Amino acid sequence: MATAAKQAPKTGSKSSAGASGAAATPAAPPVIPLASPLMGKKKKPFLGMPAPLGYVPGLGRGATGFTTRSDIGPARDANDPVDDRHAPPGKRTVGDQMKKSQEEDEEDLNDTNYDEFNGYAGSLFSSGPYEKDDEEADMIYAALDKRMDERRKERRELREKEEIEKYRMERPKIQQQFSDLKRKLSEVSEEEWLSIPEVGDARNKRQRNPRHEKLTPVPDSFFSKHLQTGQDHTSVDPLQGLGGLNTPFPGGMTPASGDLDMRKIGQARNTLMDMRLSQVSDSVSGQTVVDPKGYLTDLNSMIPTHGGDISDIKKARLLLKSVRETNPHHPPAWIASARLEEVTGKLQVARNLIMKGTEMCPKSEDVWLEAARLQPGDTAKAVVAQAVRHLPGSVRIYIRAAELETDVRAKKRVLRKALENVSKSVRLWKTAVELEEPEDARIMLSRAVECCPTSVELWLALARLETYENARRVLNKARENIPTDRHIWITAAKLEEANENTQMVEKIIDRAITSLRANGVEINREQWIQDAEECDKAGSVATCQAVIRAVIGIGIEEEDCKHTWMEDADSCVAHGALECARAIYAHALQVFPSKKSVWLRAAYFEKNHGTRESLEALLQRAVAHCPKAEVLWLMGAKSKWLAGDVPAARSILALAFQANPNSEEIWLAAVKLESENNEYERARRLLAKARSSAPTARVFMKSVKLEWVLGNIEAAHDLCTEALKHYEDFPKLWMMRGQIEEQCENTDKAREAYNQGLKKCPHSMPLWILMSRLEERVGQLTRARAILEKARLKNPQAPELWLESVRLEFRGGLKNIASTLMAKALQECPNSGILWSEAVFLEARPQRKTKSVDALKKCEHDPHVLLAVAKLFWSERKITKAREWFLRTVKIEPDLGDAWALFYKFEMQHGTEEQQEEVRKRCENAEPRHGELWCAESKHVLNWQKNIGEILTLVASKIKNTF
Repeated sequence: MATAAKQAPKTGSKSSAGASGAAATPAAPPVIPLASPLMGKKKKPFLGMPAPLGYVPGLGRGATGFTTRSDIGPARDANDPVDDRHAPPGKRTVGDQMKKSQEEDEEDLNDTNYDEFNGYAGSLFSSGPYEKDDEEADMIYAALDKRMDERRKERRELREKEEIEKYRMERPKIQQQFSDLKRKLSEVSEEEWLSIPEVGDARNKRQRNPRHEKLTPVPDSFFSKHLQTGQDHTSVDPLQGLGGLNTPFPGGMTPASGDLDMRKIGQARNTLMDMRLSQVSDSVSGQTVVDPKGYLTDLNSMIPTHGGDISDIKKARLLLKSVRETNPHHPPAWIASARLEEVTGKLQVARNLIMKGTEMCPKSEDVWLEAARLQPGDTAKAVVAQAVRHLPGSVRIYIRAAELETDVRAKKRVLRKALENVSKSVRLWKTAVELEEPEDARIMLSRAVECCPTSVELWLALARLETYENARRVLNKARENIPTDRHIWITAAKLEEANENTQMVEKIIDRAITSLRANGVEINREQWIQDAEECDKAGSVATCQAVIRAVIGIGIEEEDCKHTWMEDADSCVAHGALECARAIYAHALQVFPSKKSVWLRAAYFEKNHGTRESLEALLQRAVAHCPKAEVLWLMGAKSKWLAGDVPAARSILALAFQANPNSEEIWLAAVKLESENNEYERARRLLAKARSSAPTARVFMKSVKLEWVLGNIEAAHDLCTEALKHYEDFPKLWMMRGQIEEQCENTDKAREAYNQGLKKCPHSMPLWILMSRLEERVGQLTRARAILEKARLKNPQAPELWLESVRLEFRGGLKNIASTLMAKALQECPNSGILWSEAVFLEARPQRKTKSVDALKKCEHDPHVLLAVAKLFWSERKITKAREWFLRTVKIEPDLGDAWALFYKFEMQHGTEEQQEEVRKRCENAEPRHGELWCAESKHVLNWQKNIGEILTLVASKIKNTF
């Protein structure tokens, strides 16, 4: 110990000496500290070196598993701040961070933390490495999932769609429940909308009714009082001097005292007002000399009519001024500037600007015309005269000069002067000729065609005014001068036709086609057909037909001829050119003489737009070329029969028999001809021959019907029994048998006939309906209901059966059940027009319009729905709209007899006699055959000989306005 103590000062001296020597010696060896005596005499090699990787102190001797304060640091309070001075809010204290770490340890059950495959716990192997094998496995699983999903996709989507539709139907949205009320908002007028009371205001009275700021004029005494009291407190810095204290009163300085006389200011104000009033009054009579209308006109002229901002006008004015100054010889700049001033109401400024523009741009036609437009009458004439001097060859200026003249003679004088200077202008010649009498116009036109030989209009106008011979010469000259215009040739053909030289028409048109092609003109088929339509409307039938024959086959492939020609004929009919359509049909029949469809189209055209003679002549040619076409024979026989020529109709049918032996249609037509003309025995013999030579179900049915309507019930019953032996699957025979038994009041036999018929024909809707009505008639409502339910089971989605079920309940007084059945029916048959039309009138009146809108959405073009809408407007007394919807209905479906009957009933109540007669004629031409009300009357045994007009009147008389 003593040795160590003695050595210590030496060590210190050596170190100090070493330190002092270091200053003198540049490089001294480093001083190595001596080892502690506790470490032994030998120095350990690892001292001062970094610990090896993975070294844990005390691990070799087992000194682990416990923690001391030196390891975790001193204890800290929860409110102590953390070491990070920039920590965000919520993490600035030790307690906040401890709380956050506890929350992280707990399981997070939020939806955003939910995994579809692993749930809330997360992936078990999320901490492990994601290798290529894992990626490949995930891709395979994803492909499998996608494959399985696609297999079930269609069924799943279909099921989801059905579930959504069912859910929407059972639980409609609030929006759908109020849809009818929303639609009614379109009918609310502006006055009704404004009269709706406002929603109550929750604010108090002072907030609801704020007091407006009151402005009270301050009396003069107030100013004088404060002027006197304020002079003691008014002081000015003497360093300021008098600069900047100039008074607003001219010629003086700020008064030193308050001697301002307010009374004199008021007197001066009154004097100024008197002077202004005296300026607008007469000094002699005292009456006003201001013109009120002129004053208002001046006020209106001061109001800009441009509708833009004043700042925009100033900018535009500045820009246009810059353009004028930059390029003063630019005409559009002057015109735009003048129009800007005109729009803003400064007409005189506009006139001055445009006149300055004429000085700067004297060769601009537009500037002169604008100046003439802006100037008043006489000044405009002077402007135009000045313009003519600068531009003697301007046609527009001459036309404007003629327009400014009010006298016809002056106009002629101006135009003749213009033609002296500009003799090549077609516009000037046309304007001048329009003012002349025919003889003078002819003379002028003869001069005009010399000056303008290439104007087709002038040549044609001259030809119209000349005689026949001179017109031919004129048109020949026109063809020489203008060999490429088709109108000259067509006019020449019309000229020949007008002078009854029809044999030349065809030659002229053929020459026209040849000449135009030789001159390189392309023959445009559509243009020539339009020219033919114009000829047709002008009455030149031969020219029209010649043009059609010449161009109808140009530019069409052989296989497209028939289709294209039929379309052309329909187009001509739509444009009112009937002769063109007739010519097209005639040409088509020449090319296709054995085509039944072309003959039929032509026959229907003649039936609708031609005469009876033309129809019969066409049909005679048709049956000669197509003897096997039964419909053509029948049309010819019917035409003769309607004309009252029954023997001719019989002869046509006899010829038809020879061409078509054993034809059912011709047999039945012959029977109808005889029965309609009261030749019952002959009709019976014809039917007997038909049953033996051409037995069909329709022939037997007509035989039964003839005996039935003639009152031979027994014969009808026997024929029906015989027919059912051969044709037991023909439902109309079973219906007739049941109705015959009902007529004889044999209810049981009628029920038996219907039952047997339903066994043979279970899909015949009229049989089921007749059976249920029979039970209803005898009072068996439950049995009738059961029959219809059985029918619906055997024939699902049959709207006729659903409709009969609804009507059965409605007739029985069970309106609630009827409404429920209708809802089910619309679910099963959502696109049935007859159901929707019935559903409209099952609703109460306020809901009918909404129901009709829904019906139109589902069945937009269904005639029954359109008819229901027409009836709805009729019930609301909206006559014009009801007529429109009736017309729309009969146009879409002319075969619906109920629509015609309701339309006729409507016109009987609200229309004129002409309108009623028009409906009757249109119905007779349409010849309707279907409709519930219509068939009930037309097929009744008592009405079998009545024509269409009589049945229309009968059905309309039985319709009652119960809707």
